[in-house]
Amino acid sequence: MNRLAFLTVQAVLVSAASVANAAEANPIATPKEGFAAGLTAIVLFLIVFGITATVVWPKIVKGLDERNEKIKGEIAAAESARQQAKEALDEYEKNLAEARAQAQQMLEETKSQQNELAAQLKSQADAELSEMREKAKADIEAAKKQALNELYSESVNLATVMAGKILQREVSVNDEQRLMEESLAELKTVSN
Repeated sequence: MNRLAFLTVQAVLVSAASVANAAEANPIATPKEGFAAGLTAIVLFLIVFGITATVVWPKIVKGLDERNEKIKGEIAAAESARQQAKEALDEYEKNLAEARAQAQQMLEETKSQQNELAAQLKSQADAELSEMREKAKADIEAAKKQALNELYSESVNLATVMAGKILQREVSVNDEQRLMEESLAELKTVSN
């Protein structure tokens, strides 16, 4: 509407300028000339106003409306892009949180499996160690018994030989066996 007023003011000024030019030629105008100049100005104003209102003004309004629609469309597109960016950011943050939770869960599961494996290996090692101790004790006990039996045997043989030399007689196999059993019984009572 402001543009229409501006164009109207311009038309009036153009009319006034033409009246002023007519007045300069003859400084004193007759009423008929003044009326003709005024009527010309009004007709000229109406022609300019009519052309402006029917031809120029619709193009101006159309251009302004198109510009307004373009700005509205760009604002809507920017709002849509902002909304999509916000949704993408929310999705990214959600996925990141899920990934962190999965990573934490995997770490906890791995630690749990590691602790279970460590406990299992420790238990297995303890069992093997106990078994080895028992076997070593049994081997030591068997070796001890064997060594004692050999020692007893050797002792009995020596004692028999010495007794035979002392007594100057020969000891029979039965005597040897009896002496060995008695010596073993005495040694067992002493060792226990």
